[in-house]
Amino acid sequence: QVQLVESGGGLVQAGGSLRLSCRASGSGFSVNNMGWYRQAPGKQRELVATITSLGGTNVVDSVKGRFTISSDNAKNTIYLQMNSLKPEDTAVYYCKGLRFGVLDYWGQGTQVTVSS
Repeated sequence: QVQLVESGGGLVQAGGSLRLSCRASGSGFSVNNMGWYRQAPGKQRELVATITSLGGTNVVDSVKGRFTISSDNAKNTIYLQMNSLKPEDTAVYYCKGLRFGVLDYWGQGTQVTVSS
């Protein structure tokens, strides 16, 4: 079955940490070009971090220094380590992957809630 499955969300106090995982199953996926997005209530979905086509990493300025994206090629899995979490990081976090280099796939999302 072709799918992206996220895990690791939850409720944490401000200043805490969480680690999200996203595993791609099915043929045609690579950890390259996979990434994390988030959508807060009433807001548009936004990019958080990506693995580039060459295997490099990018994170947006709002989480730089706090979030780290990484990957495990053998497991076809990417991770998002989130440290020093803030209430404004509260959102549903989605994993996005690219199948056969052209087809976008999204995971079901995992809720991250940061209490003040």
